Amino acid sequence: MTPAWLYDLALCLHLLGAFSLVSGTVVAMVAFETARRRTNCAEIALLLGLARVGVVLVAGGLLFAAGFGLWLVALGHWGYTTPWVDSAIGLLAVVAVIGSMGGQRPKQARKLATALATRDLPPTAELRALLGDRRALVLNYLAAMALLAIIVLMVVKPGSPHQ
Repeated sequence: MTPAWLYDLALCLHLLGAFSLVSGTVVAMVAFETARRRTNCAEIALLLGLARVGVVLVAGGLLFAAGFGLWLVALGHWGYTTPWVDSAIGLLAVVAVIGSMGGQRPKQARKLATALATRDLPPTAELRALLGDRRALVLNYLAAMALLAIIVLMVVKPGSPHQ
């Protein structure tokens, strides 16, 4: 039998990871969306640099949420074949992959904006194209929706006898 404090510790660390994952996603998305609306390269570079902080929170949160979440599955006796657990794991992999793919254009935009800002130049058509890249926008918003779906699964636990 698992001591209650051990389960509570795993849950606390899992929630810490989940909060970090969600807050990092929000920071990155708000910084990126704000950067898209700026006309000064220094501001764009600064905001996209802030988005990097969000990405670090996402990466750390992903590791904590996944690692301690898997531990919780074992401690909570749900099993790794439980449909909501499998769905959450699959969605978390989707979040990681498409979020990483969606972050490539903003990363290129940050580098270009930084280079332009050091020469005190205005945004170029290339920078505007990177900031407005539809594929990146779709991937990032899909990753955010998948993250929201994970939260719903974690709260509802459909089909779970532990409701």
